[in-house]
Amino acid sequence: MKLRFLGTGTSNGVPVIGCSCKVCQSSNIKDKRLRTSALLETETTRILIDCGPDFRQQILPVPYKKIDGILITHIHYDHVGGIDDLRPFSWLSDLEIYANEDTCEGLHHNFPYCFKEHLYPGVPKLNLHAIAPHNAFPIGDCIVEPIEVIHGKLPILGYRIGNFAYITDMKTINPSELSHLEGVETLVVNALRWQREHHSHQLIDDAIAFSRTIKAKRTYLTHLTHEIGFHEEAQNNLPENVFFAYDGLEIEV
Repeated sequence: MKLRFLGTGTSNGVPVIGCSCKVCQSSNIKDKRLRTSALLETETTRILIDCGPDFRQQILPVPYKKIDGILITHIHYDHVGGIDDLRPFSWLSDLEIYANEDTCEGLHHNFPYCFKEHLYPGVPKLNLHAIAPHNAFPIGDCIVEPIEVIHGKLPILGYRIGNFAYITDMKTINPSELSHLEGVETLVVNALRWQREHHSHQLIDDAIAFSRTIKAKRTYLTHLTHEIGFHEEAQNNLPENVFFAYDGLEIEV
């Protein structure tokens, strides 16, 4: 499987509007981060993970073809704000969206025109599937297992597909979930910044500790702020087999 990081930034993205720090002024493309999202592909299956407000910009450089399933982690705008931009993919097939029940309700609320009995011409054709932690389901040739993590006080979903796991916006995780991550070799996980505790996101050291807890062989950090510093310099401060992801990075998982 191949994973492409479509975006690796927080809800503000990088550069941050109105910020004149050195990172936000950087000309290095690795220091420019759109909102967090990823695209997972096998030879026959294509899965989008989250669809934030930068989706149109993120997907334009990628070959245009069917999306077999869309995994939504939670209802916050930086993870679902691009739903309407899925319209061109509805020309290829209906879009199957998988999310927990609360997120499905939120999508109905935020995009009511996509779920009318008689759809306005051109709106994306969305089929919502309410899913629950540990109830695995197929998308193409992939088996997806939802994993529950806690974003502040909000239960949200991460996803495991084979030996790969994708978790974003996590602050904590119930110890009972850890057995469902045994054997994960490649982990993608959120890591907001180096310092200053956040009420709903873990910091870089927390993400590294979590990676070690589940014994991932390699870890890619995402959902990053400008406070991590310049990408190239910050990477030198990470331990072996832990990497800052960047927009456009492609890895085999």
